[in-house]
Formats: sequence, structure tokens, C-alpha cells
Amino acid sequence: MKLTRRHMIAAGALAMGAGALSARLAPAGPAAGPRPAGALERAIHAAFAEAGIPGAAVGYARDGRVRFVRTYGHADMATGRPVTIDTVFPIASITKTLTAAAILRLEGEGRLRLDDPVAPYLDFPLVNPHQPAAAITFRHLLTHTSGISDEKYYAVDFRHRGGDTPLSLRDMLVGYLVPGGAYYDAEGCYAAAGPGAAWDYSNVGFAVLGYLAGRIGGFDARMALRQFLMVPLGMRHSYWTLGEVPAALAATPYDWVDGKPRPVAAMGFPDWAAGMLQSSIADFTRYVAACANDGEAEGVRILPSGVLGRMLTPQPAPHLPGWLTGQGLGWMMGPLDGTDRWEHWGGAEGIFTVAYLNPERRQGVTILTNATASDAAKAAVKKVAALLLREGA
Repeated sequence: MKLTRRHMIAAGALAMGAGALSARLAPAGPAAGPRPAGALERAIHAAFAEAGIPGAAVGYARDGRVRFVRTYGHADMATGRPVTIDTVFPIASITKTLTAAAILRLEGEGRLRLDDPVAPYLDFPLVNPHQPAAAITFRHLLTHTSGISDEKYYAVDFRHRGGDTPLSLRDMLVGYLVPGGAYYDAEGCYAAAGPGAAWDYSNVGFAVLGYLAGRIGGFDARMALRQFLMVPLGMRHSYWTLGEVPAALAATPYDWVDGKPRPVAAMGFPDWAAGMLQSSIADFTRYVAACANDGEAEGVRILPSGVLGRMLTPQPAPHLPGWLTGQGLGWMMGPLDGTDRWEHWGGAEGIFTVAYLNPERRQGVTILTNATASDAAKAAVKKVAALLLREGA
């Protein structure tokens, strides 16, 4: 089954049958923090068990502090290896929020303006053939309104099974966006609507942002993110390639076959800025804590005060899909527990991740799982996120 990163957000995948493995609470080390109240802990455990998710990890933060992380089930079912707070999961499309942070940081340094056309910053042409006079800006890319379409992206299928892709980000972008490129198709690579005219989720658009961040910053943006965000936050088990992940820490991904989890190969993508971060719940909760707390967590500031407030401000985004109520700079807004919450979801075959923010109470929740999204899994993670935002201390 092919599950795209766009489609997993919009719709459910295969339903899980009664034979799926029930989750088991795995031990958590001292870094996991205080336990939530007993009833809350049992409710979280039950939600994952009912959904049959092989392995999951949950992190909750408030006021810039990680309050707890918890792990459930198996990182690898064949060996019985449990999920721990250091198990490394693919973060998938939540990676886009880090890419957005890199762009906003460069803006704060005076290196760009969000409403600048991006073409002058690139070393290849970027022109929508249907709207050649309309410039694509940084804001368009950050809000999925650039007019760069993922239609051909899914037809090509850039996934590389079993390891990191040999295709570079630049080669992918030039091949996809420039006439005469290996993957170029005017109809499939660009929407007929001009920049700013319509919302259309774009992995390729965020790939362009990652490339731009490197061009403007002077070196690979993954290294910049490691220096200004990951190292200061103490993210010791976070990686940009599959090859870096220690085998003993890697979560095995599972797809659903006849209602039962079956292991699938890990997949690399050339568009790292759209979804290639690998991280543990202990690490990623620190990042989510900073996002919910104006860019500061555990006494470390990763972005100047006010930047997260701008990222979490609704932007012009015509024709949003029904499952969204707003679009920020990288982050999105959708319904949860009867109210609108800032969020980002991620997923592909064998991957399903979510993050929710309540900046008014400076709360953040992230949930990482090692199975393809399903209706049952979606219901479970939304239930757990709502419980924590409502009842978490």
C-alpha cells in the first residue's frame, strides 16, 4: 500500500483488525519525569492498546519544561525490544516546522524577508509556467500556497527503501521544477492557480525552503539546525539520515496487512526538509516544549522572543481543506477536543506522528508511533493529545 505524506493527513489508511498487538507499557528511565495521574496514565495506555499500535512514545511539556515522556509497546516485535525514551522514530512531516524555524531565524538576521520572491536566492529558475509573471515568495512556501504541486512528486515516488537515497536535494529540485528536468511536467509540478491563490500541501515547496536555507545561510541547513536548535536543546538522539541512527535504537516500521502489523523497510527521501528528521521522544519533546513556550525550553532559547508567535499566527491561505481551520508559518491549525489547536501531523508507510501546541497555556504534546496511520490510530492519538492538554499538570 502506498501512503503519501499528504494523504495520511487527510484520510485514514487501513483499519486495524482485532488481531493487532495490544500495547504494553515499557519501562521509562529517570529522565522520563514524574508520572501523570494514575487515571490519566491508564487512559493513555488503554487508547494505544485499543488501537493496536505496535509501539508508541508520548511527550508532554508545559512552561518550557518537559513534564514527562512515556513509552508503550515494542520498537521491534520480532525481538521483543521495547520502546524506550531513546528509541528513534522517523518524525516525518513535522520536520517542516524545523525548516520553517530555520527560515524565520534567517529572516531575524536580516538575510531575507518573508514577502521576497525566492527566485533571486536560487541557482536555478523557479517559474510557474501557468503564471510566469507571478513571483513565489517565502511566505507562499511556508503556507503551502506557492502553486508548486506534489502531483508529479507522488507519481514519481521518490522513496528509497532500505536506506538513504543517493539523490541529492538539489538534483531532485532541478529535475522537478526546471523545464527539461528528469521529472518535469508543467501540469503535474505546478498548479494552474498562481502563488497565493489556493492552499495545496506541498512537500516539494518545503524542499525548496530547505535548499534556500542552505543557500542563504552559507552551509547545509541541517547542520545549521543542529547547531542552533538540536545541540542547545540537548537532542542527543536526533539525526538527519537513516545511516546515522544506531540500529539498537531504531524503531522498526510496520504496515498493516490483513489487519496485522508487518515490518517494512525504512525509507529515505531526497526532500529532507519536508520529512527526514529522525528523533526520540526524549529529544523531540524538548523541541515541542520550546515551540509552545515562545522559543525557549529548559532555560535554552532557540529562537528570539516573538518568532514563535508569528509562526503561530494564521496566514492568508485560501481554500483550506475541511480538516484544517488555519495555516501558520509551517504550523497548521485544526480541531481537537472542541477547540482549534496548532498542530502538525506526519506519516508515510510505517510512520505516524503528531504534535499539538496550546501556546496560551504554554503546553505541547507529541506522539510518535511506528505503524502506518489508521482511523483507529488517529482516534487514539487525538484522544491522548486532548487528555494531556486538558488534564496535564
